[in-house]
Amino acid sequence: MSFTDLVEAIKSLSFDEKQEIQLLLSQYLREERREEIYNNFKLSQAEEQNGELNFSSDINKLKQLVEE
Repeated sequence: MSFTDLVEAIKSLSFDEKQEIQLLLSQYLREERREEIYNNFKLSQAEEQNGELNFSSDINKLKQLVEE
């Protein structure tokens, strides 16, 4: 089923069914974003344990780190 077919199928649903799809999509998007945040957290933890993270309160050093 193509994206266009899916959109057309959704258009033919009742109002209540469309609302249910909207709620489901919101939930799925939240779950995906939560998983992405968790994965980034785990990656950061691994980088910290490997000594790959650099911290500084010096603005010039921070700018240099961002540019790398």
